[in-house]
Amino acid sequence: MTAAASLRTRVAILGSGPAGLTAALYTARANLRPVVIAGVPAGGQLMITNEVENYPGFPEGIQGPELIDLFRKQAERFGTRILDDSVSRLDVKHRPFRLWTAGGTEIVADSVIVATGAQAKWLNVPGEEKLRGKGVSACATCDGFFFKGKELIVAGGGDTAMEEATFLTKFATKVTIVHRRDAFRASRIMAERAQKNPKIRVMWNSIIEEVLGDASVTGVRVRDTRTGQVKDVACGGVFVAIGHEPTTSLFRGVLDLDQVGYLKSVEHTRTSVTGVFAAGDVHDHRYRQAVTAAGMGCMAAIDAERWLAEEGMEGPAEETAGAPAAEAARAPPAPRVSAVSGAKG
Repeated sequence: MTAAASLRTRVAILGSGPAGLTAALYTARANLRPVVIAGVPAGGQLMITNEVENYPGFPEGIQGPELIDLFRKQAERFGTRILDDSVSRLDVKHRPFRLWTAGGTEIVADSVIVATGAQAKWLNVPGEEKLRGKGVSACATCDGFFFKGKELIVAGGGDTAMEEATFLTKFATKVTIVHRRDAFRASRIMAERAQKNPKIRVMWNSIIEEVLGDASVTGVRVRDTRTGQVKDVACGGVFVAIGHEPTTSLFRGVLDLDQVGYLKSVEHTRTSVTGVFAAGDVHDHRYRQAVTAAGMGCMAAIDAERWLAEEGMEGPAEETAGAPAAEAARAPPAPRVSAVSGAKG
């Protein structure tokens, strides 16, 4: 899609993962002609997920990038305009809202849906990036099934690490938690539950210095933080469970964030600024699944559509006068439908 000098829309959507593209689908079918600023890189966490087997409708599974491509095509079919660009600044103090992209496009919007997601924190050690999707993962719920009968490593010491390790014992023969300190940061109940599990052992005062393997993970190189001793530990997979970082730096001082940096909602998907809504992992730090993100995208779209109707702003907005490239950014017109009922109107 060709970037325009200026675009006018009822709904601007930041992010192109399951939340953002589902929000686009619903608002497009409500004849709101949304503009999606996809982000760089586009597509969210699914773009680095090789095999997705827990998204409904795909009994044989589907590749993450392929699923995002299908989301995108479906949203575009109903008139969504997508900019492969990122938002560099925004003004939500005045209406209509204004957003500026790194590529120089100005977007004037009556409402905004933030679906910028969250990124897993990684160890940033040799071999980790190369073997992501080949034995290195940051989501036990997503990928644990693929590790039946293997010995696994979990890096971390908080509640997330305890939860991931405990979940993985359903599939693995042994799970080793590698933690840099001599005590867990996790809550007492989570730590005790993990330590009482007969399949879980702990390597205290240890850090992973390298993930080993060529085509797939074969082990990790671990250093003892007290003695400096280094040894290789064989395993069939590594799960990094040291937390996630929401993509919200753009909204600091603009929208209310919690102490970790996730967007706070005031009512359902509404944020602290009227007319701005949150969807997916940028708000949800509990579930972090593609299917729940898509569900939140639907919720934010319905909330935005209803709010716009309450404000007397139904149907597509008029294009900004004098925008020379606006026509190039238009998608084909879509039939008038309701995002709430899904029925043609």
